[in-house]
Amino acid sequence: MAYTILIPKTARKDIDALDSVIKKRLGKKLLHVASLDDVASIAKKLEGEMVGEYRIRMGDYRVLFDIDKKNLIIVRVQHRKDVYR
Repeated sequence: MAYTILIPKTARKDIDALDSVIKKRLGKKLLHVASLDDVASIAKKLEGEMVGEYRIRMGDYRVLFDIDKKNLIIVRVQHRKDVYR
């Protein structure tokens, strides 16, 4: 199953603040995740009152996202020290 990647305004601001090298890595990683049949094989399900449902690691950065049917909704993209606050 291929997912459609949706990036709301808050996540777009996070992405715009990143380095161009990090943005390129992020694009490749998101395309890889969106092409998977089972996102749980690469993503970790978050517990508690977190902003997103899942997270993937990308070096020192974390991508928090939700899954809604065939949509992969990016919630936040931030450095690991800031993303869970």
